Amino acid sequence: MPTLLAITTHFFLQVAIILVTYRLLWPLFRRLGQVQVVAIMVAGFVLGPSVLGWVWPQAQQWLFPTQLVVGGTSMTHPNLIAIYVLGQLGLVLYMFLVGASFKLDILGSHLRQAGATSAAGVGVPLALGGVVGWLMVSSGGYFTDKVDNWQGSLFVASAVAITAFPMLAWIIYDSGLLNTRLGTMSLSCAAVDDACAWVLLATVVATTKDSMNGALLAVGGGLGYVLLMVFVGRRLLAKLETWTPRIDRERSGGVPIAQLCIVLVVVLLAAWFTDWVGIYSVFGAFVAGAVMPRGQLLDTLRERFEPLVAYLLLPAFFIYAGLNTELSLIFEPSVLAMAALVLIVSFAGKFGAISLVARWQGMSWHEAGAMGALANARGLMELILLNVGLSAGLITAELYTILALMTIVTTFVATPIQRVFERRASRSGYVFGPTGAELKGSDTVPGTIAV
Repeated sequence: MPTLLAITTHFFLQVAIILVTYRLLWPLFRRLGQVQVVAIMVAGFVLGPSVLGWVWPQAQQWLFPTQLVVGGTSMTHPNLIAIYVLGQLGLVLYMFLVGASFKLDILGSHLRQAGATSAAGVGVPLALGGVVGWLMVSSGGYFTDKVDNWQGSLFVASAVAITAFPMLAWIIYDSGLLNTRLGTMSLSCAAVDDACAWVLLATVVATTKDSMNGALLAVGGGLGYVLLMVFVGRRLLAKLETWTPRIDRERSGGVPIAQLCIVLVVVLLAAWFTDWVGIYSVFGAFVAGAVMPRGQLLDTLRERFEPLVAYLLLPAFFIYAGLNTELSLIFEPSVLAMAALVLIVSFAGKFGAISLVARWQGMSWHEAGAMGALANARGLMELILLNVGLSAGLITAELYTILALMTIVTTFVATPIQRVFERRASRSGYVFGPTGAELKGSDTVPGTIAV
């Protein structure tokens, strides 16, 4: 068993290698029209068994060990646990920052349109994914013996329907779309899609344990938490903006320590509760950020937190996901064919459904197409879902790798396709603004929604 000093020393090296790999990949991905989070995600897979393990397996296994044998018993390596915990902390804090940046006023102006596109973005992929999941269980080799046809159908449906809320938030932020109707509605749809996907996943996990209590707890606990934060937590947190102990401000160089500690406690308790009820910690952190009072305090917290969270804590999660992915597993012809089917269904279901409904709701084709493209960014949440399925003993390594590959491809193409629609809109005289696609030099455009 390695000593605490050995674990810590190796962990420092792991984090340094993660950051160096990301920075080396970033210039290439920037030229390919990607945002930084995609480079960080790919860095995780490059350092896993799929790339580094294929090129130099001894170095990869030494650098990122996953198993430790003590007295003939195999167990999870302590360094892998450390990476996992660091990544989870990064996810929670990042989602708090996303919620703190969420523009509720723009969402309120387009609530009906966001609801319709969310329904389409969930319904169509759920139906298509459900058929593929049923086929996978019937074929064998993708799910464990404890999973029935309908349970496998729900799992794949969840995986196809999900949109990576944290990943999408980062893409929207880097693309300058955070304060636009396109960005806000895309985030709204992603929030609804992810919530539905997690309820379905909770149902699958609960029923494999012969109990529906887990699904009921997820729905009831999640709804109760949201209502509590909106109607009670929001009012209490609003007092933080005006309560600033002078001694804290003097000692912290402008950062109120008392408020900082309260906010951190609220975020961590929110993450704990939503994890406990089964809807995952990131949703609790996002809601906590969304109900925070807008003002100088929140601006200061975001300014101080963002670099540390985005470029030190969050990359650890992608490494953990990459260590569970082995692309060599898909080279079997039948597995490769299934991977192609999953990829086609995943992309077409999301892009087609959301684009058509967004256009029907009054968006221009440019804006609707951009929204459909962004919805295919599955990144973080998809990988989280896969890790839950793997740790619960529901899926095999083959299915994990298929869905991880789908995650990489759909996330990789999301930004370039969105920018194609944006460039076409620009050539046609449109820009994506706070009220949607607006004609330069004019207040409104036929076919767009007036606010």
